[in-house]
Amino acid sequence: MRTISYLEAIREAIIEEMKRDPAVFFMGEDIAAYGGAFGVSKGLLQLFGPERVRNTPMSEAAITGVAAGAAIAGMRPIVEIMFMDFITLAMDQLLNHATQYRYTSNGQIKVPFVLRTPSGGGRGYGSTHSKSLEPLLQGIPGLKIVAPSTAYDAKGLLKAAIRDDNPIIFIENKLLYSKVSEVPEEEYTIHLGQATIVREGSALTLVSYGRMLQESVEVVTQLGAAVEIIDLRTLRPIDIALITASVKKTGKVLIVEEGFKTGGLAAEIVAQIVERCFDYLDAPIKRLASEDIPIPCTPILEQEVLPNKSKIMKAIRELL
Repeated sequence: MRTISYLEAIREAIIEEMKRDPAVFFMGEDIAAYGGAFGVSKGLLQLFGPERVRNTPMSEAAITGVAAGAAIAGMRPIVEIMFMDFITLAMDQLLNHATQYRYTSNGQIKVPFVLRTPSGGGRGYGSTHSKSLEPLLQGIPGLKIVAPSTAYDAKGLLKAAIRDDNPIIFIENKLLYSKVSEVPEEEYTIHLGQATIVREGSALTLVSYGRMLQESVEVVTQLGAAVEIIDLRTLRPIDIALITASVKKTGKVLIVEEGFKTGGLAAEIVAQIVERCFDYLDAPIKRLASEDIPIPCTPILEQEVLPNKSKIMKAIRELL
């Protein structure tokens, strides 16, 4: 099977869905001739023209509002927000508008659009371009959140997201764009809301997603420990059934995320595990996340704040 990069898989998914469905179009800042901040949309303007690949003004609120309106009118927009940090400027459109219409109309109105956004640190971009804001979005009813960790998952999940009838946040970690994995050329999608076990084990359940999933796999492979690794893939809804089945088998849990620790995604998973299978736990659940401070620009300080392989290894050893 061929291998392609995470970035190429995302671009391929967009191209295939735009060819398949004329209602799909792409919009965002500098996504046309320039090809996007990270080059994901290079070549799309030449393929589909300016009507379907649209540059927008520098206003995340306007971009998201237009996307929601176009979706209500029957289109299927794909939106790119250049950095996840800027999604805060679109919160009113997400929280008070896009996610409300399907419910308040009793299902008569659908709002099918995908908001793609690069997240995470590790490139020295500083506090305003390095955040992982999944927990900020986690509490919004009506919103789905997807965060693939491989090129294979990125393509299959993005195609499924574009076809879904709900607003979806599609999170792409910046440091994964160059990572390659096997991706079939034939058509496939991955069902939203299903986590997957990427490595089976009996001594510990490790739950993660995105770049931290990849870091965790490398650490566990190096240790050779009997750690079961679960890739969430979808952060809302969380596949708690798969997680609890694993916890009942292993009795110990480590959750690794790049977002801030306080009020993070891991905190929600811990609560759900405790509600469902507290009696199966043999040790307190451990969370590993970013420190609760703005992400520094200096590489040495940035590494101190973010989770990394050495911190993951230490946490696993403490639990085992």
